[in-house]
Amino acid sequence: MELKGIHHVSALTAKAPENFTFYTEVMGLRLIKKTVNQDDTSVYHLFYGDEKGNPGTELTFFEIPMAGRNHDGNNSISAISLRVKDDAALNYWEDRLKDHGIETEGIKDRAGRLTLAFRDFEGQRLILVSDEKNKGVAGGKPWSKSTTPEETAIIGLGPVRLTVPTAEPTIQVLKELLGFRKSGTYRAEVTGQPDIIVLETGEGGSGAEIHIEERTDLPQERLGRGGVHHVAFRVDNEEELREWIEKVKTSRFPNSGFVDRFYFKSLYFREPNRILFELATDGPGFDTDEELEHLGESLALPPFLEPQREEIEARLKPLNTKA
Repeated sequence: MELKGIHHVSALTAKAPENFTFYTEVMGLRLIKKTVNQDDTSVYHLFYGDEKGNPGTELTFFEIPMAGRNHDGNNSISAISLRVKDDAALNYWEDRLKDHGIETEGIKDRAGRLTLAFRDFEGQRLILVSDEKNKGVAGGKPWSKSTTPEETAIIGLGPVRLTVPTAEPTIQVLKELLGFRKSGTYRAEVTGQPDIIVLETGEGGSGAEIHIEERTDLPQERLGRGGVHHVAFRVDNEEELREWIEKVKTSRFPNSGFVDRFYFKSLYFREPNRILFELATDGPGFDTDEELEHLGESLALPPFLEPQREEIEARLKPLNTKA
């Protein structure tokens, strides 16, 4: 049993159509699945990724139309990283984002890699990270119809940063329960705060890292649009997931038990700093119910929601996709 890396990250948006425009047209990602929140079918759940939504490339958004803005703080997933091929790609992105009126922090080193931090139109905290020095989990394959050139395209999810008031309880769960290992530290971005701790799993590298930032100066985050709901880690298959479920239960963490998301199988639980973790299988995949060429073009519903299709579609606002 070994987690293979980051599977996906799920965030919140209040405006699904604008979200679709930003992440497909500006960021060049492919909308690989247009579906609904299985817990509230009146709103979208959008999945973006590489050419087929390979595990480790999926950035997803729950639409919460009435969500207030996110109030950044502790007990949070405070930054999502997106991997690009090399350092030169960051120069391209710095210019591209500027052309779209998006301010960046400029290219800077984080944990020995060059990065470019910025926020999306709702304040979502994003960091582009160069894979030039990466040794570990391979990235995905850019979609051939992306709005960005293949050589500079986003190839997957990079390190996910957690911000917590006390790092040790989260580190303990990641290391002792989930099998992560410490691989380094780097200087905090805020003067007077402890170094940021880097943990990795599986083959390691940017696609398998969690960065833990301990902050003693922040209130608890109030989650809203522009915030992150949960991070998911890769499990090879359903058999292994069921072993993880037993391990989490034995450790006495309240948890969801086995959850069938149709495109993957999952387990959810919260670690001591109240951050929501998911363990998710690599398969079956997003081409289970749609042809690879047409992923994301029409509303996809898992079989148990298909009888409600007409009612569900009537409540959703069009995204200006081909459907």
